[in-house]
Amino acid sequence: MSSPTSTRDDSGEASSLPPEHPPLPTGATTTVDAKPKNALDRFFEITQRGSTVAREIRGGVVTFVTMAYIVILNPLILGGVEDVAGNALQSAQIGAATGLTAGVMTILFGVIARLPFALAAGLGINSFLAVAVVGQVTWPEAMGLVVINGILIVLFGATGIRTAIFNAVPHALKAAITVGIGLFIAFIGFVDSGFVSRTPGGPPVQLGDGGSITSVPTFIFLIGLILIGVLVARKVPGGILIGIVASTVIAIVAQSFLKLGSSADGPGGWHMTIPELPTSFVTIPDFGLVGQFDLFGSFGRIGALAATMLVFTLVFSNFFDAMGTMTGLAKNSGLAYKDGTFPRLRSAFVVEGLGAVAGGATSTSSNTVFVDSASGIGEGARTGLSSVVVGVLFLLSMFFTPLTLVVPIEVGSAALVVVGAMMMAQVKEIKFTKFAVALPVFLTIVTMPLTYSIANGIGVGFISWALVNALSGRARKVHWLMWIVAAGFTLYFVRGPIETLLGG
Repeated sequence: MSSPTSTRDDSGEASSLPPEHPPLPTGATTTVDAKPKNALDRFFEITQRGSTVAREIRGGVVTFVTMAYIVILNPLILGGVEDVAGNALQSAQIGAATGLTAGVMTILFGVIARLPFALAAGLGINSFLAVAVVGQVTWPEAMGLVVINGILIVLFGATGIRTAIFNAVPHALKAAITVGIGLFIAFIGFVDSGFVSRTPGGPPVQLGDGGSITSVPTFIFLIGLILIGVLVARKVPGGILIGIVASTVIAIVAQSFLKLGSSADGPGGWHMTIPELPTSFVTIPDFGLVGQFDLFGSFGRIGALAATMLVFTLVFSNFFDAMGTMTGLAKNSGLAYKDGTFPRLRSAFVVEGLGAVAGGATSTSSNTVFVDSASGIGEGARTGLSSVVVGVLFLLSMFFTPLTLVVPIEVGSAALVVVGAMMMAQVKEIKFTKFAVALPVFLTIVTMPLTYSIANGIGVGFISWALVNALSGRARKVHWLMWIVAAGFTLYFVRGPIETLLGG
C-alpha cells in the first residue's frame, strides 16, 4: 500500500489521504460503481459523473455560444496593431486561426483531460502582446515568446511542479479563487453589457450611463438575466441555453425595428456584435498565420534580459490564471476532491500548456482554459464530451463566421452573471472566523474583479497568506512552495520598475 499524500484544511493544517482511494468529488451525484451504458459513456465517465450525453451536448453548445465572441474579439485586439517593424496582422487570418486553434485544443483537452473546460485565446495575454510587447519586437518574435512560455508551462505540468504548487495551496485559498472568479465573470458580464461603465470623473465605475440604464441592449441584458435566472431557479433542463436563444430572438426583433447600430458609432448601440440575421452563412478561412513565429528573434532584438522578463510575465500570467480558472471550474462542476484537486490534474495542466504553444504557433496568442466554460457547467456539463462539442463548433465557426455574429455580447453577459452567482456558493467552505484566513481570502476574492485579472487575485492571496500567517506566529502553516511562489509574484507585481531599470 502506497504512503498517504498530504492535503490541507482551511487553516493550512496537513491531513492524510490515501492516494489510491481519493474522496468522491464534492458534487458527485452517483457512485464510482455506476455502470456505463456504452464505450462513449465509459471513456468520458458520463454516467459515473451523473450526466447524460444530451446534457453534455447541451452544455457544450452553451459554452460555445457564451465564448464564441473570442472569434470576433481576438482579431479586434491583435489586428491592425503595428509592431516595431511597422507590420500588422490581418484580422481575417486571425479570426480563422483563432477558431482553428481553439477547436483543436479544446477537442484535445476533452479527449485527454476529459473535463468540461474549453480553451481559446486568452484575453489578458493577447492584450499584453498588443499593448506592451509588439512595440519592442515584431509579431513573429512576440509569438515566439508565447511559444517559449507554453513550452515552460508544459514542462512544469509534465514534471509535476505545477501539481506540487497546486497541492501546496490551502483549501481556503482554493475556495476563494472559485468565489473570486465568480465575481470576476459577473463583473465581466456587467461591463460587457453596459450595465456597469466607466465614469469620466469621480468613481471608477457607475451604473449604466450617468447612473441610469439608457440603452436598449442593456435593457435586453436585464431581460436575459431575469429570464435565465428564473429558468435556472425552476430547474428547467437547458435553462441557460433556452434563455440565450430566447434573448437573442428578442435582440434580433429589437434591432430590426430600432436599427441601433454599434456603440462605437454612438451611445445606445450594441457593444460588440449587432444581432442581425446574416445575408450569407459560409466563409472560406485563411490560415496564412499558421507557423509564422520566430522562436528566438526577440532575444537578439532587445537582449536576453529584457526578453526573459517578457517570458517571465507571460508564464506567471498564463500559469496562475489557468490554474485558478481550472480550480474554480472543477469546484463549480462538483468534480473537485476534498483537497481541491480534480481528475486527471496533470494531464489538464500539460494540455493547457500545449494550448499556449499552439496559440503562439498560430499567432492567436496563448490559448488557455476559459472561465466562460462555467456557463456550460451551469447547464450540466461534467465531462470532456462537452469540450469535444465546443471544439467541433469552433472548427465549424471558421466556415460559418456570420452565425457567430448573431448572438450579442449582452445576451452572453447575462449567462455569465447567472453562472457567477452559482460559483459564489463556494464561499460557504471558507472559515472567516480566523482572520489569518479571512484577510488573504478576502483580498483574493476582491482583487480579481477589481484588477480584471485572475492571476492578480491569486498573487495577492499567496503573498498575503504567507506574510499574515508568518508574522502572526503561524509560519509552520505556510508550505515552503507558497513562499517561493509568493516571491515570484512579488517580482511579477514590480516587473514595471524592473523592466525600466533593465531598459536603462
